[in-house]
Amino acid sequence: MPILGIVSSSRRVAAEPKYLAVGSNGSYGSGQIRVYAFSNASGFGTAFSNPGSAPAGVGYRVSFTSTGDQLAISTNSSPYVAAYPFSGSGFGTKYGDPGTTPTGTGRDVAFNSNGTNIAIAHLTSPRITAYPFSSGFGTKYSNPATLPTGDGYGVAFSSDGSQIVVGHQTSPYVSAYPFSSGFGTKYSNPATLPTGQGYGVAFSSDGANVAVAHQTSPYVSVYAFSSGFGSKYSDPGTGPTSAGNGVTFSSDGTNIAIVHATTPSISAYPWSSGFGTKYSDPATLPVGYGRSVAFTGNGLSIAVAHNNTPRVTAYPFSSSGFGTKYSNPATGISGTGKGVSFA
Repeated sequence: MPILGIVSSSRRVAAEPKYLAVGSNGSYGSGQIRVYAFSNASGFGTAFSNPGSAPAGVGYRVSFTSTGDQLAISTNSSPYVAAYPFSGSGFGTKYGDPGTTPTGTGRDVAFNSNGTNIAIAHLTSPRITAYPFSSGFGTKYSNPATLPTGDGYGVAFSSDGSQIVVGHQTSPYVSAYPFSSGFGTKYSNPATLPTGQGYGVAFSSDGANVAVAHQTSPYVSVYAFSSGFGSKYSDPGTGPTSAGNGVTFSSDGTNIAIVHATTPSISAYPWSSGFGTKYSDPATLPVGYGRSVAFTGNGLSIAVAHNNTPRVTAYPFSSSGFGTKYSNPATGISGTGKGVSFA
């Protein structure tokens, strides 16, 4: 049940969260990925044991399938991605590495909503790599005919899996493609480009909007989307304070949040055909540089991965914005929080 006031019926029927995963640059072999039980009522629960076979290198971003039965993390060492079955018992046996791996450090990873495809945004051409997924990695899809123009930093599928968007290092800073058993022909670039490197990307749940968190003011750009980029929405009245590193919409599409490099480290807004008035900052801010952000599926909680202890911070969230911060997890994270995902 909702814990904060009156919410829309779409949020009432959405499932409660089960787990929260954090990717970090913790100690090799132990600290790259941490998963907690999580509920809207009480926040962080018990940490699950580390996987029996750790990811190679240090972790960046993480992605659950919507049902929470698969979990992937991008890393900085070959094979640059690791995936596991996941259940109430914790990590299962790590899946075999892809037959053809990404070619460089994995900066982001995303499943489509039903877990049948997985994509990694990474350094080094082709900068985006995707695979069918069914109890492990299938044969790599062909590269897009028109590649992203620079190192890949962010990736997201639309909720129906028919579109994919990539944030990257050089102009146009964002690229999008239809997706069906692989990449289709790249859509035309937005008429008004993001103003700097695209570090994070997100679709709204209805696929009608694409958001890009980027390096240069206004630090976030959102576009109408329908088989390609439409017009850019007006910038928020009160923008993020520095480089946008991650962005997410709530599942009902009524809120958007951006994490960024300087205090308050997260900025959130109501969303309805554009940015509303910025919500007040959380009373207790994340500590340090905001790296990644996620809403629970029912939109009643939000989490931020960030640089400094406790490395992950979560809050209740309602139509009033941020609630009182949940207590920190009892079992900590050994390095910078770089990615966060709810099941």
